[in-house]
This record gives sequence, C-alpha cells and structure tokens, in this order.
Amino acid sequence: MAIAESLEDYLASRHIAYEVFTHPKTSTTMQTVHKANIPADRMVKCVVLEDDLGYVMAVVPATHRVDMGKVRSALNRRLGLAMESDFSGRLDDCATGAIPPVGQAYGMTTIISDDLSEQPDIYLEGGDHEALLHLTGGQFNALMTGAIHGDISHRV
Repeated sequence: MAIAESLEDYLASRHIAYEVFTHPKTSTTMQTVHKANIPADRMVKCVVLEDDLGYVMAVVPATHRVDMGKVRSALNRRLGLAMESDFSGRLDDCATGAIPPVGQAYGMTTIISDDLSEQPDIYLEGGDHEALLHLTGGQFNALMTGAIHGDISHRV
C-alpha cells in the first residue's frame, strides 16, 4: 500500500523528502521495530487525546510512554485518551492502529516529545501496517514545524 493520501499531500506541501520502505505486517509499534530492524528510539508513535476543544496528537519515541500530566500542563487542557472509534473518521485513509504521527496532516494539534529533536533518523507509520517512512532528523524537524514541543514522555 502507498502511504496515506493526507500524509502524502502534507509532506508534498511542505516539500519534505522521505523514503518509504515495507516490512512484514505487524500489529504493534514494537513488532514493527523488530520486523523492520530499526532502532526503537528512532521509531515514532502517537497517542490521540481529546477534550471539549478537540483532538491532540502526542508524538513520542516508541521506547517512551506519554506522560498525561505533562501534556495537560504543557497545553493547559484537561485531556484524556481518545477512543479510536471516535476520531477514525478523520483518519479514513489509514488502517486502524497505523496512524501516522503527523497530526497537522489531519487538522489536529500536535505536541512532540523533546526526546525526538536530536535523533539523526526518524521512522514513522505511513498509514498501514506494512509501510514506514524514513526521514532524516532535519526532515522530521521541518515536518513538525508548527507543532508544540515539550518534555511529555518518559522511557518505559
């Protein structure tokens, strides 16, 4: 499968170069890390949160867990975990559980972990369970222009 159309359009609009590569089908981020043979701290995952103001995508390394208290504090919002069934309509070009961690492409506020800003390479879901995007750290940082950055995660 090609990458999600919304993500592809967003990358093109920002003139972000990237490489797509495939891997055997997986159902978790850590399975993807192992099947694709990539460093876990360079694989990005997202958690979608919500409140009365809308959805927020928290973007963290695969080796980390979102710290809800820190996200709430950073954004000054009363966020909770969103159910995928509630926001899946916004991500209708993605397979369930394979959300690209680029909330801006889907009209979501995005907050990104500071732990990602110094990585030389980044890997992220392309919208299905078999394709990853590979970007340099600089390309990823350019892609995340406009996202809020903060200390929002901790290593598990």
